[in-house]
Amino acid sequence: MLRRRSQIRDYKSEDQLFRNRAIIAFLGIVILMCVLIMNLYTLQVVQFQDYKTRSNDNRIKIVPIAPNRGLIYDRNGILLAENRPIFNLEITPEQVKNIWETIEHLKTVIDIPQERIDAFKKELRQTRRFNSIPLLTQLTQQQVAKFSVNQHKFPGVSVTATLKRYYPYGKILTHVIGYVSRINDKDIQRLKREAKEANYQATRDIGKLGIERYYEDILHGMPGYQEVEVNSRGRIIRTLKYVPPVPGKDVVLNIDVGLQKYLYQLFEGRRGSAVVLDPKDNGVLAMVSSPSYDPNAFVHGISGKAYRTLLNDKDRPLVNRATLGIYPPGSTVKPMIAVSALEEGVITPNTTRNDPGYWRIPNSKTRPFRDWLKWGHGRVNITKAIEESVDTFFYQVAYDMGIDRLSEWMRKFGYGEYTGIDIFEESKANMPTREWKMSRHRTPWYQGDTIPVGIGQGYWTATPMQIAKATSVLVHHGKVLAPHLLRATIENGEQFDKQKLAEVETYPPITGVPEKYWNIAINGMYLVNHGSRGTARRAFHGLKYKSAGKSGTAQVFSLGENEEYNADELAEHLRDHALFTGFAPLDDPEAIVTIVLENAGGGSSHGAPVVRKVFDHIILDEEQEEAK
Repeated sequence: MLRRRSQIRDYKSEDQLFRNRAIIAFLGIVILMCVLIMNLYTLQVVQFQDYKTRSNDNRIKIVPIAPNRGLIYDRNGILLAENRPIFNLEITPEQVKNIWETIEHLKTVIDIPQERIDAFKKELRQTRRFNSIPLLTQLTQQQVAKFSVNQHKFPGVSVTATLKRYYPYGKILTHVIGYVSRINDKDIQRLKREAKEANYQATRDIGKLGIERYYEDILHGMPGYQEVEVNSRGRIIRTLKYVPPVPGKDVVLNIDVGLQKYLYQLFEGRRGSAVVLDPKDNGVLAMVSSPSYDPNAFVHGISGKAYRTLLNDKDRPLVNRATLGIYPPGSTVKPMIAVSALEEGVITPNTTRNDPGYWRIPNSKTRPFRDWLKWGHGRVNITKAIEESVDTFFYQVAYDMGIDRLSEWMRKFGYGEYTGIDIFEESKANMPTREWKMSRHRTPWYQGDTIPVGIGQGYWTATPMQIAKATSVLVHHGKVLAPHLLRATIENGEQFDKQKLAEVETYPPITGVPEKYWNIAINGMYLVNHGSRGTARRAFHGLKYKSAGKSGTAQVFSLGENEEYNADELAEHLRDHALFTGFAPLDDPEAIVTIVLENAGGGSSHGAPVVRKVFDHIILDEEQEEAK
């Protein structure tokens, strides 16, 4: 009986234990279910928007669309840079069983250079297999026809059409317009710094030089995009939304392409440069650098061999001589120095000096500074000194002014400073000062350093664009305007006559100079071309209108005290540079022309005749056109 009761108690104890465990297990299940429900609530309700966005990101992609690049016109509406459709041969890797066998087979139909195959290999490693990769660009009509006949043999290979930049005037305008080319790592870094990288996600080309680079933001436009649904492999299934790109604005330049072409032909392959400005606002009517090169080769990717040929060319066709060419300005600066000397009281309009053919620093035993005319010019005043380009007169002026005043005044005319031309390829050249020489040569400025500066030699260098700008300051009697290529912009789709004119950048004018001082300098330049002893009188003989100018001869190396200059005995690269700057007509100028012919000789004998032809082309040809 006792044993039975004991067993009953044991059963009850085990039953209670089981119930307790069951209750605990049930509570655990309830708690876990609550946690699960809470997690489900958090995922599906609280974090719904977050996961929905992530899901859409996996399913929906934004594909950027490149805008069409703006066109470039000359002042008369002639197209200088256009977008032409070109045909490319492209391969879609996932649709081709064996890419390399396919390429070998393609070579039997179309000639494919090894360089293009190497470029294809490089791009293949960086591109998804379902995206097409160009194998050959800029196909000819014959190549397109040949492939079309055999296209059925090449699954996964197709001919596509795209727009590419084309420059119809080629090398004639390269240093003005520049060119576009493939975006490289350096461009990407710059775009990142400027926070513009997003605008180029669909763009392959970017402006590299000239107008194309300077006005890249205007010409490029704004990209569009399409919202597409993709599968797990990233292939597009359908388009959900399309936002078209905004094409770039068209650009109108001050350039007259007819004048540009004529001026380029005058060089006949000779090394040098020329600038033609419109005196009304300093618009650049022409800017030539010779020799030049065809920019179209860079648009499609120039070969390494062709680029090395340009790079190693001793005539340096890649350099824009108009803004990067650095030369002693020579006697072209004498009218500017005359104005500054008159204003500083160093000379007066009546100052006269005797020129025996040489000049020596007072109380000095140093070798004399020689005049270009061995036997001298006799008694001269400031007007005659400009007309006959008397060196000794300006040696004395430079000595009396000193380098400090001389450099300060010439900077007012723009020497030693950027001209403001709207391209990035420009040099300041050098307007020497005491501080410059100390920092550059670690020696002090000597009195003898100042003397050759008085005739645009010594440490003084300038670009043709700076000389043209300084000439315009004379024409405007002290008003300083930046030379500029941009004339206007046109909104996409608008007519040429709907131009929005660009503003002209101005600089602080040269004030306080009496009108008579400006007129003395200009009268001297008039006599250079038309005076009985003017240095350029032969080149301008019989001119039907009045003009003004100043020749310059820039020495490439210094002669010894007893040496005579003989161009025939010198190597070409040691001969003097010929410079000339001027404007016409005299009373109401239509053009300012500055020219530099490298190693050509005297500015009067070689530079002036070219400037005469340019004046005749602008003034007389326009009159003939109006008469018609």
